[in-house]
Amino acid sequence: MSGLFSSDTQVLVIGANHRSSSLAMRDRLFLDETEVIPFLTQLKEKGVEQCLVVSTCDRVEIHAVDHDPEKAEAVVIDLLAARAELDVETIKSQLYSYRNEEAVHHIFRVTASLDSLMVGEPQVVAQVKDAHRFAVEAGTVGAELERIFQAAYGTAKRVRSETAVGERPVSIASVAVQIAKELHGDLDRCKGLLIGAGDMGELTAQSLIEAGLKDFTCLHSFDGRAKRIARNLSCHAGNFDHRDRLACESDIILTSMNKRSRVVSVEMVEFALKVRKNRPIFLIDTGIPGDIDPAVNDVDGAFLYDLHDLEQVAMEGRASREAEARAAARILEKDLADFFKGKEERMAVPLVSSLRDRFEAERQAVLAQYGNDADKATRLLINRLLHAPSEELRALAALKKKKEWDKAEELISKLFLKEK
Repeated sequence: MSGLFSSDTQVLVIGANHRSSSLAMRDRLFLDETEVIPFLTQLKEKGVEQCLVVSTCDRVEIHAVDHDPEKAEAVVIDLLAARAELDVETIKSQLYSYRNEEAVHHIFRVTASLDSLMVGEPQVVAQVKDAHRFAVEAGTVGAELERIFQAAYGTAKRVRSETAVGERPVSIASVAVQIAKELHGDLDRCKGLLIGAGDMGELTAQSLIEAGLKDFTCLHSFDGRAKRIARNLSCHAGNFDHRDRLACESDIILTSMNKRSRVVSVEMVEFALKVRKNRPIFLIDTGIPGDIDPAVNDVDGAFLYDLHDLEQVAMEGRASREAEARAAARILEKDLADFFKGKEERMAVPLVSSLRDRFEAERQAVLAQYGNDADKATRLLINRLLHAPSEELRALAALKKKKEWDKAEELISKLFLKEK
């Protein structure tokens, strides 16, 4: 693809992601928002012409455009090695590098969330747009890089609108959020209750809060643990002995005690539903062994999901996303082909412009000489325009090189002799 962009600039991507590198390496390379612009400034000062940094928990990548890709790549790797406090050879073993078509293909896949740890994650395009915005602020985005990302955003939009690649939940926490929304609608009007302090319970609670659940209370048989979780989640800590009353107020009950005794009984749920006048309760049991009596499943108005239930839904979502990802890949390949074709066609613009300027100059000269005689003017114009090509064709014929002559004849026929 050399020459595909103006003045023979080339595209490159250098980075480390969840497939190429360890989590420890990505932690070393990670740049938070306050560090991105200074890092881009360093790249610019060291001669990288255009660049952008995508830094997430799954990847740290530099996307660049430069006339000298070898120099640009060496600068990028040196700066990444310095950031990681490792030697260049050590860091290179966990990096990947793409050039030109492969680089553009990779940028499109990343932006459309087809290269993510979890394909179709909706936040990816927002992360890329943030990276783009920082690069614009740093003054490291030129026309070539801008065109690539605008085209990539268009493809990402098509993927989201024409496939269901990001619609099915694929993690236990995201499944819980979806079911909660299906049962209760907007979560900002709901109340939640977390009983326990297990990691999966806290993670699911965090997802529910991020999805809009504002009124949330944490309970534990040890008050200190309840207060710690409440601080982590920025919510309330309640009294464990009041869980029956709090259950009556809760639209979502999440348990994560991980003990061999049930903390939510059938009687507790039946009483809560009676107080609530049969408004439904969504119960999420993340305990191992379970914290909620399985017989709650038989209570009208109670919707109980344990880890096995949630994982089953998540597995179905992952299978669905894989199928949709194939459809998304076809969209991406079509858009990439159109993008490359457009770039190739732009290569002809300077030559076409020069040809048009030459023809216009000849036209003006002929009009100045025979402007009042259309017949003479047009004859003279044809003669002048055909003079140089005629001389070149005669010279080529004299060389008696059939291969070159056949190519020239084919081109002349395509340009001027094809019937309209």
